[in-house]
Amino acid sequence: MSTNHYDVLGVSRDATPDQIKKAYRRLARELHPDVAQGEGAEDRFKDVSRAYEVLSNPEKREMYDRGVDPTAPGGGAGGFGGAGFGFQDIFETFFGAGPSAGQRGPVPRARRGQDALVRLDIDLADATFGAHRDVQVDTAVLCPTCQGSCCRPGTTPRSCDVCGGRGVVQRVAQSFLGRVMTSSPCAACQGFGTVIPDPCPECSGDGRVRSRRTISVDIPAGVDTGTRIKLTGQGEVGPGGGPAGDVYLEIRERPHETFVRRGDDLHCTLPVPMTAAALGTVLELQTLDGPREVDIRPGTQPGQVILEKGLGVGRLHTGGRGDLHVHIDVQVPTQLDEEQTELLRRLAALRGEERPASRLAAAGSGVFAKLRDKLAGR
Repeated sequence: MSTNHYDVLGVSRDATPDQIKKAYRRLARELHPDVAQGEGAEDRFKDVSRAYEVLSNPEKREMYDRGVDPTAPGGGAGGFGGAGFGFQDIFETFFGAGPSAGQRGPVPRARRGQDALVRLDIDLADATFGAHRDVQVDTAVLCPTCQGSCCRPGTTPRSCDVCGGRGVVQRVAQSFLGRVMTSSPCAACQGFGTVIPDPCPECSGDGRVRSRRTISVDIPAGVDTGTRIKLTGQGEVGPGGGPAGDVYLEIRERPHETFVRRGDDLHCTLPVPMTAAALGTVLELQTLDGPREVDIRPGTQPGQVILEKGLGVGRLHTGGRGDLHVHIDVQVPTQLDEEQTELLRRLAALRGEERPASRLAAAGSGVFAKLRDKLAGR
């Protein structure tokens, strides 16, 4: 076989490191003594390994390209202990990982607890101004008897006799490479490295117990249905007395009998008698901030909106408050006595409206257009 390292691997002199590595892996699988049969297979495998040792190392490859073979006697470090080659290369060739892959030490018995999701129903006033609430949660808390040690008071865990406290057991498996050492979690101690001979009688060796407790929560102004408030470290305690998880408080806002919320603004409907809308008046409106006087100007039309600034919901992130939109509902009387009917007829005669002309309003005007624009956010 040729002693030219490039010819041995079957690559050109300008081959990339990746091409060299792929060529070596292919030949190593074919020529390994446990796989290949026939005279000279072992010598060919050594030649392939020697060629890869040189060409996979940039410094040695540069020396070789200048006419110096680092694997020749006196030419530099050679064999499987050289800088560019080792047992890990062979292991990666056949298994895709180093000899330490999959090995683990003992796992800690204390682990983080799970998070909890709690839903809280609030009123519109709570969302507008913020509130303080006490929330009850059913969760896992630290065992009061063993304080998370999982052992009966006065006792301690002992090292596992099977794995010797390592948490893993090693076995020897036969493969075409020979004997291969494998590691797996110890079944006797579940990988903890220790066993509890005398578990705590209250928590049965878990380090925690179930309990109902109360959490005080400050609800900021501006929350809405679906808002989640994170309470760090208020979740359940982990097994073995591990750190607690978090509680996520999900807000659900109850519908209000008077106000409708749209973002940070509130909307309501104010009934106004026909005569008050025509003549103008001042009406009292009960808002979330208490009673407020609303000025009804003469000639107020049905569907007209009066804006009361700063009487909406608090803004969660920017501060301040939204506005209150008062929608006017002009009420036309339906039951009139004779005197009222006569007065309205005289008013119609004075305004020339006894037989009003039939005329359609222009498109885009009128109460329906205004309502449509409001719903569309225009």
